[in-house]
Amino acid sequence: MSAADRKIFSRPHAAFLFDMDGTLLNSIAVVERVWGAWAERHGLEPEVFLKTVHGVRAVDTIRNLALPGVDAEKEADDLLQEEMEDVEGIIPIPGALDFLAALPEDRWAIVTSAPRDLAHRRMIAAGIPFPKVMVTGEDVSAGKPSPECYLLGAERLGVPADQCVVFEDAVAGILAGEAAGAEVVVITTTHASAHDTPHFSMDSYEALPVGKTAEGLLTLSRR
Repeated sequence: MSAADRKIFSRPHAAFLFDMDGTLLNSIAVVERVWGAWAERHGLEPEVFLKTVHGVRAVDTIRNLALPGVDAEKEADDLLQEEMEDVEGIIPIPGALDFLAALPEDRWAIVTSAPRDLAHRRMIAAGIPFPKVMVTGEDVSAGKPSPECYLLGAERLGVPADQCVVFEDAVAGILAGEAAGAEVVVITTTHASAHDTPHFSMDSYEALPVGKTAEGLLTLSRR
């Protein structure tokens, strides 16, 4: 067992914090359609550009490009409307629904860079249950890779972030989880190439049973 595996499987955890896109549900088809068309309209190579959008707030992605004459907030709003209208092909990550159903409702949260309305739309499309605690892109002043979102998610659950496990798929989110002091599990389902990461990685939740200690903490094991 590697050092990363031991941190995940050899001790209990206070709570689980989940990214949404690419981690609980697969929306890659929508992202490629909407953001690919946007990239072409702005003279960008979609194949290259699409690798930069995962896990980051739309407004931050656009702002970081510093395109002349482009209003990042307006473009992000326009893209949001397009994404709200396109839910075709959105599906849950294998095993995610059963995995979430096994968790106590006060021991998990969704922490996403997506706006709340878009997150709700995609969760409904994929059948993802709504948690008691949810942090979205509007709730933070700095998006991923800032740890602010995961620190806020842990705070709202009433647990220390360094006693949580963050489930992520994108580099920005992995960095955010690390910076929050949490352990990180990387979901590899939606990306063609695996991230170079020291963290425990898996392509589905199907072989990851959840248990509870007498104190109500969460444990993970492998079939």
